[in-house]
Amino acid sequence: MRLHHVSIVVRDLDRSLAFYRDILGLQPLPRPDFPVRGAWLSCGDRQVHLVVHDGQTFRDSDSVDNNDGHFALNTDDFDAVVSVLAASGFSEHAADGDPRRLLVKRTGAAGFAQLYVLDPDRNIVEVNAAPS
Repeated sequence: MRLHHVSIVVRDLDRSLAFYRDILGLQPLPRPDFPVRGAWLSCGDRQVHLVVHDGQTFRDSDSVDNNDGHFALNTDDFDAVVSVLAASGFSEHAADGDPRRLLVKRTGAAGFAQLYVLDPDRNIVEVNAAPS
């Protein structure tokens, strides 16, 4: 058994594509013509599926907490990801509760660098430098 994809419900597909494709660098994939709007993106040999669902309840907190539900992406160039996020307006110095807060843990119990950031719909995304 292995993970194939993570499906994320979003409010605004274009805004979410700007985050996942343009900021995080995931690559668009062909997607079947489903009756709901969405996009598929490649993340290495796995996928992230964005789906627009009008009836969805979304997380209402702007707090970035690594203990809340999240999914993790892995990178070989952690500092480059931090730089791209900073250039996109995210900041390690933003106050808790600011949706542009970037929570960075360069060392810690995990044994590798981790960062946590909110996507446009307040889903928590971890990016880490865990050995593969």
